[in-house]
Amino acid sequence: MRSILAAGAIALLLPAGAAAKGNPFPLGVAAGEITSSSAVVWTRAASTGPVRLDVRSATTAMPVVRITLRPTAARNLTIQRRVFGLRAATRYFYVFSVPSGKSRIVSAGEFRTAPTPTASATIRFAFSGDADGALDPKTGKPAYNLFGVYGRMAAERNDFNINLGDTIYSDSEISGLPPALTVPAKWAKYRQNLGYGHLRNLRRAAGLYTHWDDHEFINDFTLAEHGQAIYAAGVQAFRDYSPVSYSPANGLYRSFRWGKHLELFFLDERSFRSAKASAGGVCLNAGANDLAPTAPAPVRGAFAALAPTLANPVPAGCLGAIENGSRTMLGARQYARFTAAIAASKATWKVVVNEVPIQQFYALPYDRWEGYAAERERLLRFLQANVRNVVFLTTDTHANFVNEVRLKTLEPGGPVGTGIFEFVTGPVATKTQNVEVDETLGRAGFGSAIVNLFYKSPPPRGPGMICAAADVYSYAQVRVTGSTLTVTPKDSAGKLVREETGLPCGPLVLKAR
Repeated sequence: MRSILAAGAIALLLPAGAAAKGNPFPLGVAAGEITSSSAVVWTRAASTGPVRLDVRSATTAMPVVRITLRPTAARNLTIQRRVFGLRAATRYFYVFSVPSGKSRIVSAGEFRTAPTPTASATIRFAFSGDADGALDPKTGKPAYNLFGVYGRMAAERNDFNINLGDTIYSDSEISGLPPALTVPAKWAKYRQNLGYGHLRNLRRAAGLYTHWDDHEFINDFTLAEHGQAIYAAGVQAFRDYSPVSYSPANGLYRSFRWGKHLELFFLDERSFRSAKASAGGVCLNAGANDLAPTAPAPVRGAFAALAPTLANPVPAGCLGAIENGSRTMLGARQYARFTAAIAASKATWKVVVNEVPIQQFYALPYDRWEGYAAERERLLRFLQANVRNVVFLTTDTHANFVNEVRLKTLEPGGPVGTGIFEFVTGPVATKTQNVEVDETLGRAGFGSAIVNLFYKSPPPRGPGMICAAADVYSYAQVRVTGSTLTVTPKDSAGKLVREETGLPCGPLVLKAR
């Protein structure tokens, strides 16, 4: 029924006799940065000719916006425009079109504006990330899959969705593919990913908040280690292909209110961070970065049979670099803005959209919050003391990991909790963590062994994760009410994610305090 209504609404925007005689917008449309009164809409045209944008609500016949836009080669023919003056909690349809004789050829999408901050609404959304659309050079076919996770997210009919990080892979893990380091090369990566129908469906079906991580730039990116040129190229290409709000001062940090019970905070964990603790080789162990420098000696010893370098002492200076209080993940300005804003938020649930995990699991901590230990502890203590009902939503690890975000887990004295939980999901299309571990350690089954012998083991043997499923393409479905926040990890078929033992990962329900 909904698709029929949408088609009827779109038809009202078009002159009589309009018909689709071709597709001048082959990469589809998108709407992002949704608020209660505005949205940014996007498309990519086939030429530099004029493109008309029409926007109307589901209940009115006349467009609230009708403007003409002109794509340019400087932006790879992408165009986007923020639309203002919209009504809260209202479904809108938007149409990009070009003339064709007496009719127009169109590409259309829809989104729903957020409720006002006083509206007691139930909100539903999904999130995932880590999508490499590369083709296998040997077969010419998708190296991983057809982005089925995105298709299932679209099928949920959510209020909005989140594409969280690694929206392209500038440096694909597929052998034989050169890294995309320039703006044109990165544009090509975005076009390749948008060649998948499931991603186009996700972008047109509802509002989509899009956020970067490292692979929009290069693996484990920091400015200090990889330079301004790669950063600038990554920023431009990302902004050209994603309707987002960005400024040099604030990076991609922003927040969005969805009614009385939900506020989203998107942290930019690439633009302002210090170099990783491993920079300069201080964490090298037998020629590679130490696999678990923060793990206690008994844990290192227990897994030395799987990874023999763990029998070596932690490299001198490595722990000092990790714990160095002058190193930052967020930068001083973003840290101050975020902590002030989340402490002032009146929303029941404060959801932090987080590029890299903040919970502890010790293995290769350098690119995660664990590798910026002093700021991690400072932030968690602030949230614990000043903010209720905080939840972290994260991708990045190519696995489903759910646990309490502790100040300490395996360290002397035993676990010290915060009452804050993190939900990690994904990937959409790349190597799962089990596959990556097997390749790193050189033997099949090691990834599975670490999940079952370490991640699931309670302290002091492991972090005792509530959920650890590290070999499944997945997303997480989220439902927010006044009293509960429910997270349901799902696979690419829309079924509940299960651990290797068969136990379900959720649904996981948090109660508001």
